[in-house]
Amino acid sequence: MGKIEQQTERSLESIQLRPIGIVRNQSRATVLAPEMQALPWQDRAARMKAQRQSVSEIVINPEFEEMLDGVDEFSHILVLFWSHLAPEGKCLEAKVYPMGNREFPKVGIFATHSPARPNGILVTEVCLLERRDNVLMVTGLDALDGSPVLDIKSHVPVLSAEEIKTPDWHKTMRGVFAKS
Repeated sequence: MGKIEQQTERSLESIQLRPIGIVRNQSRATVLAPEMQALPWQDRAARMKAQRQSVSEIVINPEFEEMLDGVDEFSHILVLFWSHLAPEGKCLEAKVYPMGNREFPKVGIFATHSPARPNGILVTEVCLLERRDNVLMVTGLDALDGSPVLDIKSHVPVLSAEEIKTPDWHKTMRGVFAKS
């Protein structure tokens, strides 16, 4: 085995990530918590929508503040964060009913935005309201208070809405988010 193959094989064993900041907001209950799971999926969707409509702060570590220069020229950014409160046992389920709704087809976890994943990396597109030094004020963030922020990227839409394909169950779910 060559040197490059050995390096690649070793890098697949584990990856270390270093948070660049933390989320600050009023959201503290994970959708996987028993009290949330007891609610009908439409009520969970309504709570998730309210969470996304509230303002969150993304507090970037001061050592990375200069890396934010120019980000406020974008209306939207992508926030990658760690699902720090997802229960470990839930991360082993290969297939789930989206939002726990048994009327939807059971799909692989990678077809959902569930926080229960083999690696707890989540991503959300948010509206950037303002930047104050090392703090970004955003709406649309579905991260919980205290979530470690792994990365931020400017959002540049690649596909137009007409080119995006989603399954029927996802359209139903999106409709509930839009109404609630």
